[in-house]
Amino acid sequence: MKIFVTVLLLLMPLVGTRTETTSVSPKPKNIILLIGDGMGLSQVSAGYYYNGQKLNLTSFPVTGLVTTHSQSHLITDSAAGGTAIACGYKTTNGTVGMDARKKNCTSILELAEGKGMATGIIASSSVTHATPASFVAHVPSRSEMDAIAKFYLTTEVDLVIGGGMKYFRERSDNRDLYDELQKKGYLVSNFQEAGLRDISPDQNKPFAWFGAREEPESVAKGRDWLPYAAGIAPSFLKGRSDKGFFMMLEGSQIDWACHNNDGPGAIQEMLDFDQAIGKILEFARADGETLVIVTADHETGGLALEQGTGPDTLSLGFNTGGHTASLVPVFAFGPGAENFGGFMDNTEIFSKMKFLLGL
Repeated sequence: MKIFVTVLLLLMPLVGTRTETTSVSPKPKNIILLIGDGMGLSQVSAGYYYNGQKLNLTSFPVTGLVTTHSQSHLITDSAAGGTAIACGYKTTNGTVGMDARKKNCTSILELAEGKGMATGIIASSSVTHATPASFVAHVPSRSEMDAIAKFYLTTEVDLVIGGGMKYFRERSDNRDLYDELQKKGYLVSNFQEAGLRDISPDQNKPFAWFGAREEPESVAKGRDWLPYAAGIAPSFLKGRSDKGFFMMLEGSQIDWACHNNDGPGAIQEMLDFDQAIGKILEFARADGETLVIVTADHETGGLALEQGTGPDTLSLGFNTGGHTASLVPVFAFGPGAENFGGFMDNTEIFSKMKFLLGL
């Protein structure tokens, strides 16, 4: 039986309330932020047990818990959740890169670019989807994907990998943003022309590769390029600027599997994301100047790990097909990692990254 409890959501400040940081250790030159969309503690736990109690996530020395509510709802969507992490502002559900008053807010990626750092966006969704959009775009509704795509022409992102080619080439305004990216100097390719493994990005040119016309396939249906992208991107970005880099990578489809109450699919997407995390950790360990942060925008599905048919088996159950208000984890590795232990609001992830990069 479900018990419903009414919780009074007080209007939260438009920015995080605990933004002070007291790090005294060396600060990072680079930050790689990985977001598991829909990845709560249960999704991490499911991946851990189904993978023989092994995850790259378990090697992170610092962990914490994050609140995810938006300005308008206790249960956030990816647009408001992404904006809180990217910009440090609470906003209304559905809003991308704007505060609750629909005023543009500057993202950590845009601040990094302003300092001359290299930047990158990777997602297993379209690059116009809510979470990646929160780092580059400013629109009142996440559904405005044609408008979101245009921000990739005005934001100097050095590397873009994900789906959504349709929003660059099949537009209502008849602009060909794919061609415009090439004219701007990008090395641009897509899944119809070449697989990601068949391309050698040139560090003298910004790089974009589209893995699908709209949304990429799931891991179960053959998508296999997210860990590979995670392996090549950091070295590429490091070579693009001597001032460091900021990169965001999203494991987008953990969320989609959980919306569908697809337990096996959620585990596959969780383990694919963890493989990408492993590639990032390989780079960070060798580099020594890179902070790696892993978190989520929200939990999806109300996933429960229940007893299976045997004493050492699990059954996955879902409470909903939507998002929940559950706390999500944050993991950190590298210089500055100690700032991400404990309990925090999602807006604080932005303020801590901003402080550590001196932006």
